[in-house]
Amino acid sequence: MPELAEVEFYRKQWNPGIGRTVSKVITHPAARIYRDTPAAAVERGLIGRRFLASFAHGKQMMFEFSGGAWLSLHLGMSGELSTAEPDQEIRKRDHLVLFFDELSLIFSDYRMFGKVTLDLTGGDAPESWRILPPEIIGSGFTRRRVADFMRRFPKTPVKTLLLDQRGFPGIGNWMADEICWQLQIAPQTPAGSLDDTQITAIRNRTRLVSRESLRVIGESWNDLPDSWLMNHRWRDGGLCPRRGCRSELRREDLRGRTTCWCPVCQK
Repeated sequence: MPELAEVEFYRKQWNPGIGRTVSKVITHPAARIYRDTPAAAVERGLIGRRFLASFAHGKQMMFEFSGGAWLSLHLGMSGELSTAEPDQEIRKRDHLVLFFDELSLIFSDYRMFGKVTLDLTGGDAPESWRILPPEIIGSGFTRRRVADFMRRFPKTPVKTLLLDQRGFPGIGNWMADEICWQLQIAPQTPAGSLDDTQITAIRNRTRLVSRESLRVIGESWNDLPDSWLMNHRWRDGGLCPRRGCRSELRREDLRGRTTCWCPVCQK
């Protein structure tokens, strides 16, 4: 599933359309991505409007159009945003295509776990966007906020809490594993067993991993360093990249999510 940095990368793919006016919209009305706003309403609501700006928050994206129209997108498991020439053939997985004078913007999602929502508020962004929790790299993501959130769920594993979008917006499976591995905390560790120093370290490391991921992946989809767990966690038999360790990584299910960790470094 696309996480914070991947979402930022895809958001930028639609920026060439900023300042242009939508001339035509093509949808696949039966696609599951229209479970909140019918495809026909998206078509009627966007034609003739100018694309003004794009925003990302965690795993959410928002696109502003003239007249107070707000298009919200969630990429789900396999969603992608791209641009194309207006005459390019529309693929079966291209469920939303916005046409402008010299290009088209495409939302494709072959597994259809993503979602499209259109709000015609006529003013500011919809409330659902305005009440999202503080962004990880923003000033509102304080040590106290993180501590208060984690102490609400003392029996919940650290990895599971890192995936909770109410507290850590944008953190997904690989980022949560990375944070735990870098801090040498076992992902199964109950949140209630952490002391203040460890909670502060989780907050700070979450910000560091997020910033570096945004810089490397969010800008140009480059690879993160081999010294990170990220490049070694995907297959059974992978080795811990920590200098002096090189133990075999373990991959198991943790509350429904495949989790990777080093049983030597993360006891």
